[in-house]
Amino acid sequence: MTKIDLALQGAPVRTPLAKAARRNAKIWLCLGLMALDAFALACGFAVTLIIEQPRGISDGLLTAMLGALLVHAAIAFQNQAYNPRCLTRPVKSCRQTLISFATTLLVFLLVAFSLRVTGKMPRFAIGMGMVTAVGLLVAQRLLICYAVRRALGQLTAELVILDGASLPPSYLQHDIIDARVSGLRTDLDDPYMLDRLGTVLQDYDRVTIVCAAERKAEWARALKGVNIVGEIVMPEIAELGPLTTRQRGGVTTLVVSWGPLNRANRVKKRALDLAVTLPALFVLTPLLVIVALAIKLDSPGPVFFRQERMGRGNRIFRILKFRSMRVETTDATGARSASRDDDRITRVGRFIRATSIDELPQLINVLSGEMSLVGPRPHALGSTAGNELFWRVDRQYWRRHALKPGITGLAQIRGFRGATNTKRDIVNRLEADLEYQHGWSLLRDISILARTAQVLVHRNAY
Repeated sequence: MTKIDLALQGAPVRTPLAKAARRNAKIWLCLGLMALDAFALACGFAVTLIIEQPRGISDGLLTAMLGALLVHAAIAFQNQAYNPRCLTRPVKSCRQTLISFATTLLVFLLVAFSLRVTGKMPRFAIGMGMVTAVGLLVAQRLLICYAVRRALGQLTAELVILDGASLPPSYLQHDIIDARVSGLRTDLDDPYMLDRLGTVLQDYDRVTIVCAAERKAEWARALKGVNIVGEIVMPEIAELGPLTTRQRGGVTTLVVSWGPLNRANRVKKRALDLAVTLPALFVLTPLLVIVALAIKLDSPGPVFFRQERMGRGNRIFRILKFRSMRVETTDATGARSASRDDDRITRVGRFIRATSIDELPQLINVLSGEMSLVGPRPHALGSTAGNELFWRVDRQYWRRHALKPGITGLAQIRGFRGATNTKRDIVNRLEADLEYQHGWSLLRDISILARTAQVLVHRNAY
């Protein structure tokens, strides 16, 4: 049975290196790359010390060596020198590590100049140490690329989805799924179908769609929020909002999506989430307990309100909030927005909504990785604006889900919160979310968190 036969039966076709094994291999190989870079720099230090022949290694010298290793690791990480692509592309790998080494050297010289110790530096010994370190850095990078490509091949996990078209022979080495047999549809009015598509794609680095001409626009829209590189096979250019085109295996593809944040930026964003969330939960525990008791005493029912929301990659998750409405009037789908004189809201609920305290349990969603502190606010699946479902107001709506949803965001600090009575209410939020997505930076996240304190109590918070 051929790969195409298996695909037509709806079964994913596995490449020799399984997805989980490939993902784990990339992680361990990147960590090994970091360790080998540190070894190369340590050898450079050792050569310098041997030539200089110091009587003893002082604590200051060991501190300087450790500091240089940490600075190089940080610079190399920021410079994408440990990107998985560096495991199979020797030119890119050597270029990134040499740039990182040169930047580290520049920092070292600036510090030495500011401390006025340049005159005391053994130039010949340091020069030989640099030559040794650079030689080892380049050599080990070339060897790793050769070994990985020979033993594992390409580390990129790619899925090919067939939807009523012929499969190019060059894609036979990838995982293949037939959309029609597997029941996958590009229905932008069905959040559960988009959740299913997001679940299928979550372990892949790239997805390529091979479909009929009339299906390309729908697949392009569906892929905008999947948080991985998405491509559509098409020999001609069409008006699909392309990012770029690629030639792979003699086949022209149109790139219509990729994750807005690279690996380094995702790590930085997650580090900020954990650095703020863990201390916040510890400090806020007494307040959370008090609010929970008040809710329990005020009205019967659970303390927390759980609701399905759309998250990153168009995958559905359950958001946590303090319950602010009576159980019998709770709206599970969010079809009815809360209003200023909403009779469903309890006495405690009115206070915690006005002060945004009801949002605090979402710190647990952040801790679990379902949400981020800053990002597009996750909306209920039945939310409407002007009696129209959010995603029907503007088809760009699904693009906002390429990032994790946030407790706060650019739209919220601009005052776009509360009921969505008109279509313009959701358009304002969507424009702010896409602006945030396209102009993300760690400093901007910190700025939004700082400015959020100014809008915790807001005239539209009810």
